[in-house]
Amino acid sequence: QVQLVESGGGLVQAGGSLGLSCAASGGTFSSYVVGWFRQAPGKQREFVAAASRSDGVTDYAASVKGRFTISRDNAKKRVYLQMNNLKPEDTAVYYCAATFARTIIVSDDYNYWGQGTQVTVSS
Repeated sequence: QVQLVESGGGLVQAGGSLGLSCAASGGTFSSYVVGWFRQAPGKQREFVAAASRSDGVTDYAASVKGRFTISRDNAKKRVYLQMNNLKPEDTAVYYCAATFARTIIVSDDYNYWGQGTQVTVSS
């Protein structure tokens, strides 16, 4: 069983930056593909970024590519999301997730989820 806890959300102006962190406990963190998802009010949850277990492979949604960076530290059992050049449309609750899948998946078919952290970008 893996528990995930996000932190680092908040309010930022458009064009600004924010970093999210997700701390994992339980399980073997390096065995999981990890991802970030977000859900805006009235919208479905959507894929943001994911990182493979240990070979550095990452994937991003087209809407955030070039602005967001996902990284992980298996020794610290943490995954990060650095968000730059934020836009009002990035406003959402951001969720950290982990999956048993052997490779990155972009659907929300993940096994474990955090409680979410709010990111609000003002125009």
